[in-house]
Amino acid sequence: MVSNMNLSDQALGAIMMALQKSLLEQSDIVPVLQGFNFRLSEEGLVVLNPPIVKFADVEEETPVEDTVVEEELTASGE
Repeated sequence: MVSNMNLSDQALGAIMMALQKSLLEQSDIVPVLQGFNFRLSEEGLVVLNPPIVKFADVEEETPVEDTVVEEELTASGE
């Protein structure tokens, strides 16, 4: 018997997090996807072990456009 299954919103989010992680780390996404464990729920397939994406503490950078405007204002004496 063939049964159709859909990904739940949670599973789609897990795939998107895996993609984001692989892009940030410049790594292959395939091993992460292959390592997913799924369970069928009422909402569809759910990932039991979604990836964790950690962001390093990064100082807020001033956009280049803002810096140029500040320099122009300072140079003109305003």
